[in-house]
Amino acid sequence: MLLDSTRVALLAQASYAQPSLDRAVDRLLAACAACGSLRSARVLLKPNLITARNGQLACTDGRLLAAAARWFIDRGARVQVGDSPSFGSARAVLTKIGAIDELTRLGAEVVEFHQSVRTDLPGGLQAPLAVPALDCDLLVNLPRVKAHQQMRVTLAVKNYFGCVSGFHKPWWHMRHGGDKPRFPALLVALLAVLPDGLSLVDGVVAMHESGPVHGEPYPLGLLACATNPVAVDTALLAVLGVDPELSPLWREARRVGLRGTRLDELHLPEAAPAELAVRDFVVPATLNPIRFNPFRFAKNSLRRLFLRLTGN
Repeated sequence: MLLDSTRVALLAQASYAQPSLDRAVDRLLAACAACGSLRSARVLLKPNLITARNGQLACTDGRLLAAAARWFIDRGARVQVGDSPSFGSARAVLTKIGAIDELTRLGAEVVEFHQSVRTDLPGGLQAPLAVPALDCDLLVNLPRVKAHQQMRVTLAVKNYFGCVSGFHKPWWHMRHGGDKPRFPALLVALLAVLPDGLSLVDGVVAMHESGPVHGEPYPLGLLACATNPVAVDTALLAVLGVDPELSPLWREARRVGLRGTRLDELHLPEAAPAELAVRDFVVPATLNPIRFNPFRFAKNSLRRLFLRLTGN
């Protein structure tokens, strides 16, 4: 993934209503100048489909996902939609949040992240990355702005963790979560091996106070787009009024010298963060441990296996 751009497009967007949403998506993607000809290109849309529980808020809104699919399909791309939910299948979560019918009508293919390829990361470790995430021509990351009990806030960089296949995600929590700096380092390292793409961030209705599943809705009223997820995260932290030093992922990106961690180096063709800034977005004051305890890991692994065997 190329991380040399500091161009970030921020746009006020108060609702998911049409045709306003389609116009906003078109304006943002045009502002990012992210791609040339898309005819026959394999485009993977990677939303946040963490769980069907509280999915209307915990997941990327299905209307934004459909708008993005429509934009790429209209330009001749072959669109897939996939993620690795904490529980259940991508199709089941998409059905629960009301997105599956429109995606099917548009001709988008839903893919599950069951097959993986062990991929070398900077630093010598390997990550089992989902085959669809590696085989696409363009990886379109569609996170939702949310508070997060372990990472303070989850934005574009964190959403790429969903490219790690299946039960390997909780295993990473178990294996690497005891070393607080190590886990963010692994997530940031994923950016070096994933395909080029862009991040289209759902901030129309965000989640705050808690997260990433059981927080409260917050009318943030914006969309954001960038080819560099570090840059868009920096801009959004400024919008939210969150000190970037409080974000483990931002600190790691700065430590390894990735571009986009300096607010004053961002190129902003649309709104500036100060124009969209809010003062009452609440993030956790203290962070929970990243490592799952063994009992929770075993229990959740059995639940994932059951849901996979039953097709849910």
